[in-house]
Amino acid sequence: MKASLLRLYRQEMRSTVLLSYPIVIAQLGNVLMNVAANMMVGRLGAAPIASVGIANSIYILVAVVGMGTLAVLSPQVATARGRGDLDECRGLLRTALRLSIGMGVVLAAILLGLAAVFEVFRQDPEVTRLARGFLSITAASTLPTMVFMGLKYFTDGLSHTRVAMVITLTGLALDVFMNWTLIYGNLGMPALGVTGAGLAVLITRVYMAVAMFIYLRTSPVFRPYWQAFTGSIRPLLTRVLRLGLPGGFQYFFEVGAFSGSAVMAGWIGTAQLAAHEIAISLAALAYMVASGNAAAGSIRVGEAVGKASRAAVIRAGTAAILVAVVFMSLTCLLFITANVPLVELYIQDNHVLPIATSLLVIAGIFQLSDGVQVAGLGILRALSDVNIPTVATLFAYWIIGIPLGYWLAFNLGMGVQGIWYGLLAGLTASAALLTVRFYVLSRRIGFAMDN
Repeated sequence: MKASLLRLYRQEMRSTVLLSYPIVIAQLGNVLMNVAANMMVGRLGAAPIASVGIANSIYILVAVVGMGTLAVLSPQVATARGRGDLDECRGLLRTALRLSIGMGVVLAAILLGLAAVFEVFRQDPEVTRLARGFLSITAASTLPTMVFMGLKYFTDGLSHTRVAMVITLTGLALDVFMNWTLIYGNLGMPALGVTGAGLAVLITRVYMAVAMFIYLRTSPVFRPYWQAFTGSIRPLLTRVLRLGLPGGFQYFFEVGAFSGSAVMAGWIGTAQLAAHEIAISLAALAYMVASGNAAAGSIRVGEAVGKASRAAVIRAGTAAILVAVVFMSLTCLLFITANVPLVELYIQDNHVLPIATSLLVIAGIFQLSDGVQVAGLGILRALSDVNIPTVATLFAYWIIGIPLGYWLAFNLGMGVQGIWYGLLAGLTASAALLTVRFYVLSRRIGFAMDN
């Protein structure tokens, strides 16, 4: 019996990894765009890399509400597919398009407003000047970003995860090329510095949205989903918003904690902010792998819900958590043992380097918590459980993490390292709360106990 159960879990973990790796590559591609920009801008000095970092932190804080809202599409599509409901899948495709366009417009307006009043973040004047211009340009990329993500979540829910992967990788190549051309003024172009990095982002995101839409419209694989949908999408739109918006705020509370940490690091100094952004950039690479695993876990749990199998729900959720633990253990070891060479990929500044390496050690310690908590959010989303996890993330990051980090940094004088110990506490609390929630809820759902 134990051998049979172990075999089932091994198979489930293998299925999760096979489903997740294209999602992971796509997620990494998106983060590598920021990493490439940071590395290239970092050669211009501490102020440019700090300005791009703080502007990206603000951008992601706002945009993640839309991404988190749209993310509920994947398990919804997977559940409809598990039931064999083609008509609902068609309706969800139209819902994805309409919602992504609407959210793109609204979020872009918010970002432009924040760029106009960037002084409220109380950063160094030069950082503020550069960050305002960068954020103003990247705000315009929000609409194509939301369209791409909405269509990506739809295709992921159908387990066609390679589509977004290929488009993201080609987008990464374009982004690196445009950064090299526009930041430094290569190939006869003017050297635009931070402004060039912003234009590279805009051009790349427009390309990715257009490529994704054209592929879905022309591929025979997706042709059935564009056929006539009988009925109004209003019920589906209402359901996605009801389930998705709390999910968007889950991400908002988590990303907001990191963005708030960036703002506090800027209060300490430009070197501390630059170090914070370098360490966050590296930690984000690991997080995106864990996030891709969470997305795969969400799809697997959604399919199990569609088949009304409680045992399959528990297996799929547990597999996602175990995969996160294995991978994040490896990144923990890497960050702790190779922190110096990793940071030197970004900057050689003797003021920034020792601070960033110390932060990367703390990032290594919180890898396990980070991987488990994002897996927990994904698998709970597939169970349509969004309100309790939203409260849990609010509590973990904004009642524990940020206040503790502020107290350690400014009251105890631990500086930016104190801010990061607060993040460690918040992530650990979130991981514990979400894991417990999944196992309590999965045993209450009204499915037959099967194998």
